[in-house]
Amino acid sequence: MGADGGRWGPMGADGGRWGPMGADGGRWPLLLTHESVLLPGSTMRTSVDSPRNMQLVRSRLLKGTSLRSTIIGVIPNTSDPTSDCDDLPNLHRIGTAALAVQVVGSNWPKPHYTLLVTGLCRFQILQLLKEKPYPVAEVQQLDRLEQFTNGHKSEEELGELSEQFYKYAVQLVEMLDMSVPAVAKLRRLLDNLPREALPDILTSIIRTTNQEKLQILDAVRLEERFKMTIPLLVRQIEGLKLLQKTRKSKQDDDKRVVAIRPNRRITHGSITEDEEEEEDHDDVVMLEKKIRTSSMSEQALKVCLKEIKRLKKMPQSMPEYALTRNYLELMVELPWNKSTKDRLEIRAARIVLDNDHYAMEKLKKRVLEYLAVRQLKNNLKGPILCFVGPPGVGKTSVGRSIAKTLGREFHRIALGGVCDQSDIRGHRRTYVGSMPGRIINGLKTVGVNNPVFLLDEVDKLAKSLQGDPAAALLEVLDPEQNHSFTDHYLNVAFDLSQVLFIATANTTATIPPALLDRMEVIQVPGYTQEEKIEIAHRHLIPKQLELHGLTPQQIQIPQVTTLGIITRYTREAGVRALDRKLGAICRAVAVKVAEGQHKEAKPDRAEVGEGEDCKEHVTEDAKAESISDTADLALPPEMPILIDFHALKDILGPPMYDMEVSERLNQPGVAIGLAWTPLGGEIMFVEASRMDGEGQLTLTGQLGDVMKESAHLAISWLRSNAKRYQLTNASGSFDLLDNTDIHLHFPAGAVTKDGPSAGVTIVTCLASLFSGRLVCSDVAMTGEITLRGLVLPVGGIKDKVLAAHRAGLKRIIIPQRNEKDLEEIAAHVRQELTFVLAGCLDEHEMKAKTRLHHNPVNSTRKINVRGQEHYIFSLQRRN
Repeated sequence: MGADGGRWGPMGADGGRWGPMGADGGRWPLLLTHESVLLPGSTMRTSVDSPRNMQLVRSRLLKGTSLRSTIIGVIPNTSDPTSDCDDLPNLHRIGTAALAVQVVGSNWPKPHYTLLVTGLCRFQILQLLKEKPYPVAEVQQLDRLEQFTNGHKSEEELGELSEQFYKYAVQLVEMLDMSVPAVAKLRRLLDNLPREALPDILTSIIRTTNQEKLQILDAVRLEERFKMTIPLLVRQIEGLKLLQKTRKSKQDDDKRVVAIRPNRRITHGSITEDEEEEEDHDDVVMLEKKIRTSSMSEQALKVCLKEIKRLKKMPQSMPEYALTRNYLELMVELPWNKSTKDRLEIRAARIVLDNDHYAMEKLKKRVLEYLAVRQLKNNLKGPILCFVGPPGVGKTSVGRSIAKTLGREFHRIALGGVCDQSDIRGHRRTYVGSMPGRIINGLKTVGVNNPVFLLDEVDKLAKSLQGDPAAALLEVLDPEQNHSFTDHYLNVAFDLSQVLFIATANTTATIPPALLDRMEVIQVPGYTQEEKIEIAHRHLIPKQLELHGLTPQQIQIPQVTTLGIITRYTREAGVRALDRKLGAICRAVAVKVAEGQHKEAKPDRAEVGEGEDCKEHVTEDAKAESISDTADLALPPEMPILIDFHALKDILGPPMYDMEVSERLNQPGVAIGLAWTPLGGEIMFVEASRMDGEGQLTLTGQLGDVMKESAHLAISWLRSNAKRYQLTNASGSFDLLDNTDIHLHFPAGAVTKDGPSAGVTIVTCLASLFSGRLVCSDVAMTGEITLRGLVLPVGGIKDKVLAAHRAGLKRIIIPQRNEKDLEEIAAHVRQELTFVLAGCLDEHEMKAKTRLHHNPVNSTRKINVRGQEHYIFSLQRRN
């Protein structure tokens, strides 16, 4: 304020401080705002991003002088704010002198400033002095501050109009909740402030449009200003009365009115609608009722009630408001005490399992055992099952069938590639974008607390900097701990003891031992050829016919054709490749059927021309020739279309897997081994050759360290027993490596191989090489060896036997201590194979016996193989 106590004036042109404004006016920089209208006595936060406004901020507000000593003129910009024109728009005639209380800059999403300005008084633009780099105008002050220091004089002049305005203002404030500090402060301001300042202040608080505020700004005379503000107060009072009447029937004791927010500073000229605030408040009340009526645990209820109290006190603009509300809604939606009733009829369950899946007797037996125990004890904890087997054998689908059998909800959680422990245990609510883990989210999805959870591909979990998800599963899959599972997002215990967890894996080698110890492992081996045929005709073929719109009257696939597909076009433990081949056949038949229907619908030319005056005359020879040429195209295929081996070759192409066993064993130095992989059992050829050299042993085929050691053990054992078996090198010496190099190769070279079960096969291959005898083409073998010639047991016997059976082999050599594993093999497979049990490699010390297993298992007969061959290797003399 100037020395005369009168008017505010601008700085001089030299950049000094703005001095007192003379009676004729002064020069002020102008800030153009298109967001809202600033009135004297109010505070507004506005964004500055236009070049002129930003230059004003840099030059006047951020350049050495104090903010509180710099006065700027705020002018409402009534033109289009999105216009890119460089010309200065038409300025409004009247503006508000203001002080910049705060300046904040930011570069995102683009450079801009945010100003907090307080209105002082009105002014009028007399003349625009310059436009660039920011507008400066000569102005004249309209409101004089000394008017506010003597309120009694103004009150006497205005008289009844001022009293009427004051009455409506007091009525409006008293309709609010006086317990709110901001409302009580506003009530005190009504008594302390001069009444001349109240129209501007109340207009900036109540819900009004920018056009209405602009009219109040233009009202220079107090009498006119009072007349224009009183209708706005009356409209707001009527709105509050209607709002209170509506809320009274719902909750009489709640007086929170948010239509007027006295403590709110106007931001961008927008105020939240009364209806939105009221609707949100009602939602919070309904949420509180749901929490109190839910069946959640006592600990969870205590936490939720505490959070709902915090939610009531939070303004909606706080980020934590949405987080807290989402948390409470999740707590209400969780099935704390909601469950489905199990169907415990064992006979019906057996029928459902048999209809959905063929074979898998061990797995079905375990499910029926669980149902039987549930009949005797209702509060049985859910078992933790782990189905381990190659792909395509039905591990995932059998989990869905178990849920169908029990009458429970089913939810699948894919764990392949998961590397963050928060996927299991959830994120803490302190993080942005936090959410519960997959376990809690799955329970919310199914809506019950006793579903069947399928943890698919549990062996493919990964570690990362975010933790080990396998370690997080330890609590989930522990029946002694999961009754109080604590998700990081919930932060309260949830009971998982009634959930039936089923995990699937291709191998247990990659599952941590602590996690594997918590699960009941059930092996799901590959299918035999007979089982695949039954599965194809019971499930796969009907499914493919339905998918391709075919019927059994249009296509027939005999069992012998199915067997040809299994043996010649697929070589897998499961049935996925078989399903794809059947789909290819159905597509080819669908083309034939569609072409036949199209040709049947095509009219005959003779019928079209019959009855017309001009008939097309053709000779009989021409007719016969035309019919013979188009016979194959005109006639539809005969129904049903029978798929035989010729049709298979036309549709699927040449066989992918020929019976190459006898062809590859037509010379010494080749033997067949059995290997186990996560995809099932496989047969493996081992080839050996010798050449003149320096006694080196070369190994190829992407071998691991264990297989390399087995090869060195095999050559050492053969060198120590060369005289006994009359094994010599090319020069006739019993020193097999004397001037001789040996090369061992394990096709295919691009596949990594490792494991101890190739020892017997390598010994057989090298013995065949040095003796010049062929290995029987129908023999496969597996087993680990020691330096003394003992044959040690190995794993994966069932998968290896099934692989040999698929390849058409008839005799299998296995370690004697693996005899117990033969009990798991189907009876019809054992009847078709001959098993040679080997205890050691030395022919004079071992008793090799061949068992032909019949049904029942205990009915066996023994054959001494010494009468057939001199060695366990089943060697034949080379022709």
